[in-house]
Amino acid sequence: MAINVQTIQGEWNSLCGLARQRWGQLTDDDLRVQEGNIEQLVGRIQQKTGEGREAIERFFSEMTARGSSAVAHATEAAGQYVHQVRDQIRDRYDRAEGTVRHHPTETVLAALGIGLVAGLIAGLAIRHR
Repeated sequence: MAINVQTIQGEWNSLCGLARQRWGQLTDDDLRVQEGNIEQLVGRIQQKTGEGREAIERFFSEMTARGSSAVAHATEAAGQYVHQVRDQIRDRYDRAEGTVRHHPTETVLAALGIGLVAGLIAGLAIRHR
């Protein structure tokens, strides 16, 4: 068989929908009866449509190749995005670390001030309850 059976079984529901679009005479029962068995599905499509086995297998091969290609592109794009975010985080961390190293006193005073303001706000919120 020219098609990748494992790939098709992994994308069974999607491919059944595509098969219904391509071969409108297929019923839900036709697709459900096969329960992931591509050999039986191809046979059922042949029986119902009279289309040749090679054409049916080519259709499924093309559909799974498109799906695999789209997944590969999405995975690559997500990986690039993760690398960009990681680089941005590292850059910001390095800048913050540099600021703390060059201005330790100011950094401690700023943290103290922020903590004091946060404490006052929390105290006022509790007091009003």
